[in-house]
Amino acid sequence: MTENFRTHVLDITTGHKETVVDLTADCEAFLREWAGGRDGLLNVFVPHATAGLAVLETGAGSDTDLLAALRDLLPADDRWRHRHGSPGHGRDHVLPAIVPPHATLPVIGGRLALGTWQSVCLVDTNVDNANRQVRLSFLG
Repeated sequence: MTENFRTHVLDITTGHKETVVDLTADCEAFLREWAGGRDGLLNVFVPHATAGLAVLETGAGSDTDLLAALRDLLPADDRWRHRHGSPGHGRDHVLPAIVPPHATLPVIGGRLALGTWQSVCLVDTNVDNANRQVRLSFLG
């Protein structure tokens, strides 16, 4: 690992219900410690087959709307061939094709260059796994 690359793993407990978890403060704290005011890229990665990352507004209902849209698009019923776990769990394995498990974000002057209302969020519809990891990697 060079001085231009740093990585850190967050341990996140999501509970046993569908959820959107805002990771923006965790990303900013990581960059304050390791970016040193440099420009670069922050890669956020979820090493799970049933979770994803989204950049969206939170707190005004968009996170709830996203979960509702995913329920409409990927119903938790018996249509899925992947059948272990809770009923409809197969949809959780399709989620990362729609909500990808990664995001690469610009860092300017050591800070995330997000839009005014944008947040970095973990999207987890898997009610069978409450423990998640998120890898933050800064290249700058």
